[in-house]
Amino acid sequence: MATHLLKETQFRWTFITGVCVFVQMHAIILHLWLKLPMSLAWADSGFHNSLLAVAAACIAQMLAYYRPVKGKYVFVALLTFTVSVIWLAGVYWSLRSIFGSLTDYFLWLNDTLPVRFALGWLIITGTGFISFFLYEMEEHRQALARKEAAEKMAKEAELYKLRQQLQPHFLFNSLNSINALVTLRPEEARQMIQKLSDFLRGTLKKEDQLWIPLKEELQYLQLYLDIEKVRFRHRLSTEVAQSEEAAMLQIPPMLLQPVVENAIKFGLYDTTEAITIVIKAWEERGVLMVSVSNPFDPSLQQQSWQGTGFGLSSISRRLYLLFARQDLLETHIDGHIFTTLIKVPQLHDKDNTDR
Repeated sequence: MATHLLKETQFRWTFITGVCVFVQMHAIILHLWLKLPMSLAWADSGFHNSLLAVAAACIAQMLAYYRPVKGKYVFVALLTFTVSVIWLAGVYWSLRSIFGSLTDYFLWLNDTLPVRFALGWLIITGTGFISFFLYEMEEHRQALARKEAAEKMAKEAELYKLRQQLQPHFLFNSLNSINALVTLRPEEARQMIQKLSDFLRGTLKKEDQLWIPLKEELQYLQLYLDIEKVRFRHRLSTEVAQSEEAAMLQIPPMLLQPVVENAIKFGLYDTTEAITIVIKAWEERGVLMVSVSNPFDPSLQQQSWQGTGFGLSSISRRLYLLFARQDLLETHIDGHIFTTLIKVPQLHDKDNTDR
């Protein structure tokens, strides 16, 4: 339900001021132009406009609580006409009861009823339709606000779900690796447990963050790489290069980990040779560009690399939810090098970071 207009301070004082002005103008016109005594002019004006104000307030009150879906304009027209008739009857009865003994005034009152009704009906009808449209606009604004809030909650829930879906896959792989290392290389297993603990602790700290600096994201990514290097030892090496301009640019947390995990999967799983994953970050026309490149063998992975896999599809979905764009994730093949390119537009207005 829309907020009642008379409860809004600005509208209430405007309404009261308008009533006072009408009372004074009406009394002056009756006294100067129609030559009514000042006391009689003020009494006529007071009853006439006070009841008119009550009628207008009643219209605003009724429309605040009920407005039909169908035939709304006809409803407002009939309502204002009915209230106008009731108002005129109230004015006539009040003035006749008080000043009915004044024959000249009584005859003049009867003669002015059509004019009084016309003016009162215009004011009451105008108030009714103005109130109606203001209430409709307010309800529309509230409906849009509720819709935006619901969409925001749904988007945040989906983003959270996408982030959470990535963790069990990585956690299971890490635990399996730790299990394999406990007997053969217990010291490395201990190191891996410590790094996994730091990684998961960092994940918990970032649950409520929507944006973090690239420098912080790469530090967090290094924990993941250290864990993977314990698993694959000398077979996995990485090169990370970032420009000074890109270091403090903003990026959604944990955006790069599934991309690097994808690179490790397609670079190492089907080969016994050592590989190097190259991560580069730079700024280009207000957009943070991050590329992840890994070698692969097309003959062994012909089916795998043609699809994006869950990791890359989840990144694409996250970027779409944040920016409503489908062109922020690209993949390229150059010989035996598979490259994933992520584009993160920078939001200069921090108030819009929740879009």
